[in-house]
Amino acid sequence: MTTIHDLRSTLPRAGRLEWIGLREGRRLPVRPVGEAEAHPLVGLLGDHGRVAPPRLSALSGEPGEVVTPAHAPAIPGGPGRRQVTLIQAEHLPVIAALSGLEAVPPELLRRNLLVSGIALRALGDRRFWVGEVLLEGTGECHPCSRMEEALGPGGYNAVRGHGGLTARVIRGGVLRVGDAVRPWQEET
Repeated sequence: MTTIHDLRSTLPRAGRLEWIGLREGRRLPVRPVGEAEAHPLVGLLGDHGRVAPPRLSALSGEPGEVVTPAHAPAIPGGPGRRQVTLIQAEHLPVIAALSGLEAVPPELLRRNLLVSGIALRALGDRRFWVGEVLLEGTGECHPCSRMEEALGPGGYNAVRGHGGLTARVIRGGVLRVGDAVRPWQEET
């Protein structure tokens, strides 16, 4: 007999990374890119001005390095739950139809990654690979009020239930359009 746990764990095919988008800052347009670097401490480099943190002086030991005090504020977008946002490509026509639009390009939805061919919601509470990058789903990516600006009246409700997934970076690397999206398998 197959259990619900078994059914939830069955993802027989890999998906594909179709599109990557970065925003240089808050409320700025999303810029499509062919690749992006994911860093475990900050998320996608270049998104909202994020940069890789400096090396720790205790590790490099180089003279003249500035030491960051222990009480310094957390790095924006740090090891939190929303370092990377993903949306399902198959949902774009649904969002367009519910918004009364002919099409909805991914940059309007302000997510970082557009994936196809795998049930994104099934990855919402587990680890998964996008190419060489290991992500961990942290929950639903709910729409914001900006959807009314982007899609017109009713845009917020059109995205509800189709807003995608938030994730954190567990193992960094370079994401490239065309990368496989597949569940992480615990090593036995």
